[in-house]
Amino acid sequence: MQDRFTERQLQQFQEDGYVVVRGMVGESIWQRILQVAIDDLGREVQPIEYEAELNYPGAPSAMTDTGGRTARRLKAALSRNAIFMEWIVSRGVRGRLEQLLDPPVVMPLSHHNCLMTKQPRFSSDTGWHQDVRYWSFSQPDLVSLWLALGPEYRRNGCLRVIPGSHRGSYQPEQFDSEQFLIPDLEANTKLIDNAVDVELDPGDVLFFHARLFHAATRNFTEEPKFSAVFTFRSFNNSPLPQTRSSSLPELLLTAPEPPKN
Repeated sequence: MQDRFTERQLQQFQEDGYVVVRGMVGESIWQRILQVAIDDLGREVQPIEYEAELNYPGAPSAMTDTGGRTARRLKAALSRNAIFMEWIVSRGVRGRLEQLLDPPVVMPLSHHNCLMTKQPRFSSDTGWHQDVRYWSFSQPDLVSLWLALGPEYRRNGCLRVIPGSHRGSYQPEQFDSEQFLIPDLEANTKLIDNAVDVELDPGDVLFFHARLFHAATRNFTEEPKFSAVFTFRSFNNSPLPQTRSSSLPELLLTAPEPPKN
């Protein structure tokens, strides 16, 4: 397996805002990560974000309702098990990120850094949004990677994306108060008509730009879905002071160049 993107993959990322590397992660690694997710969910190891806390369509209305303690994401993934650091610093991850971002590469721990799950019956729909809607950096050019820990397809809530939307400019009136696209506006309908499903097999990795519009339905199957998601920035793309983006430490993924004499 190559440790870097091909020229064609790089071109796709620049044009579409995303690229999928099939079979990037071996079964021995993704199975270990999946087991951490299953074990920590079963023991309800905090911190956890619950569906009822967000009030998205399909979620329970309150924590006290039936299904109210349905997890949406297990936060602080990097601190849950050494396997995450082992994978994040692997050559295949670092090499590709250095092609997309100006090295050295930094991993903010305040965004993503989580195990996503969609549980049967009480998972929710996520509207069309860009992750930068609630991130605060000097530039919007961050990259997230999404590792599938099982099959992902439309019926169990796979990610849907709008290719090329990371390059567009948008008006405030296209968004609701939560910064989701208003789906029945004509300008937004034209955008959403171009959406594609990002179907993944376990071990596949999706790299996507923080300005790429994406969404997902709830899980309509009887089996839970798990994914690991992390975000990265260039060293010179600093978080803005006194924002959520600067609220936690960060991991320097690749060393800066030594100073010249």
